[in-house]
Amino acid sequence: MSEASTVLYFVRHAESRYVEEQERERGLTEQGHQDAGTVASLLQGEQIQLFYSSPYRRAVDTIQILADRSGGIVVTEEDLRERQLSSSDVRHDHFREAKQRLYRDPTYAYSGGESGEQACSRAIAVIEKILDKHAGHRVVIGTHGDVMTLILQHYDTSYGYDFWESSTMPDIYKLEFDGTHKLVQVTRLWK
Repeated sequence: MSEASTVLYFVRHAESRYVEEQERERGLTEQGHQDAGTVASLLQGEQIQLFYSSPYRRAVDTIQILADRSGGIVVTEEDLRERQLSSSDVRHDHFREAKQRLYRDPTYAYSGGESGEQACSRAIAVIEKILDKHAGHRVVIGTHGDVMTLILQHYDTSYGYDFWESSTMPDIYKLEFDGTHKLVQVTRLWK
């Protein structure tokens, strides 16, 4: 890593039991807590200085052990939250089909939900702020599968539905940016 480059570690949250209408509050399963410990062990030697996260509990809980071990605090950013799919149109049994439609048309949004363009725009504003404020540092981002995919897609259009579907809970991607915020390398660090 050169002096001007910045490294962001996107940590997709660990396993969390789905509970309707509890996007913000639902935490990790027992397996999710074990995997959060593994995430901390994998990243402990990376000399990470800063920790940002979606405000959703499962995202914060997944990186909290690492932050504690590193003596850092997790700063939550509302605009890193997961994409709002819908207020009522998208149900758990039609989840994948709903996601496919959203990735096929980045301007489409279900009633009460966000389009890919809307969710990406708010999340990218935070990422760009982090890249400006913490140039040359290593930063963990506690995130979600959909918003992580949209962020990656902003920097590299080859990311989309297939990438989202192939990512795991948890998952870790190391993104290296040059001094102009150009994404120069992505490395998957999870198993």
